[in-house]
Amino acid sequence: MTFHYDINRKWSNTYLPDVKRIVGAHLLSTAPDEIDMRQATDLLMLDARDMRIAARVRRPGYADRYPYEFTVRSRIPSGGETELSKIINGYGDWMFYGHANPQGGIGRWWLLDLRAFRAALIRPESRSRLHWGNKVNADGTRFTWFDIRSFPNAPDIVVASSI
Repeated sequence: MTFHYDINRKWSNTYLPDVKRIVGAHLLSTAPDEIDMRQATDLLMLDARDMRIAARVRRPGYADRYPYEFTVRSRIPSGGETELSKIINGYGDWMFYGHANPQGGIGRWWLLDLRAFRAALIRPESRSRLHWGNKVNADGTRFTWFDIRSFPNAPDIVVASSI
């Protein structure tokens, strides 16, 4: 691990309890009365298989500047595999993308369906309408940004959001 990775990971991990609380609310649903009465079941899981959820929390100050954009690391100076590569290669089911609040906790957030993201990237008619670009940081790390509003409605990329 690198020095910058360790610092950033430690910072982002402080938000994991908030991420778990927000995402968890979208993994459970209230059981129908019939199931509750006959099977002692009050809650149902959204999906019975493992759900792999990527989580990214931006530092304060970006939510108002980029309200409908999410970024994914697409190049690192070491040449190692990036989040974008992993997602394109089929890893991850959902992505939690949130903005840290200056007062603490998470402000604006999106829960994104990575299957819908991949579908938009591989379908020419969808891909041509996507609004995206690249941003290179001073350390050589590149992030690819995507405008959520440019994704098709079917399948919908947004599972849930705070707005």
